[in-house]
Amino acid sequence: MESDSSLSDAGKLVLRLTTAGLLLFHGISKILHGISGISHGVVAHHLPAFIAYGVYIGEVVAPLFLILGLWTRIAALVVMFDLFVAVALVAYRNFFVLSRSGGWAVEAEAFYFLTALAIFLLGAGRLAVSRDKSFWG
Repeated sequence: MESDSSLSDAGKLVLRLTTAGLLLFHGISKILHGISGISHGVVAHHLPAFIAYGVYIGEVVAPLFLILGLWTRIAALVVMFDLFVAVALVAYRNFFVLSRSGGWAVEAEAFYFLTALAIFLLGAGRLAVSRDKSFWG
């Protein structure tokens, strides 16, 4: 049974690193190129422009916490919220659309949302900075 537990922890680590690592590229892009496009979208929906800065939390801070395995479930919820907002403000137009290659037009958003949901449900595992056994650790 020990090997099953070790494989489970390794799987959780791979899930965390894949989700957070790929999402972090989006966050780094926003650091390098700014969030003016997001700000315009937020304002177009009659929301205050400062809300756009939340993307840094959802696409930089939360992924770093996921990579470390620190407050993993909270970080996963933040990622899920970030993706929900992204779909609600922008990608909702493509929710029932197929891309030119035949894939779902919002499959990237769905991937990040659902893998964050899996991380939330599974937790960090033992291969994490937070070895706390609490629910939110």
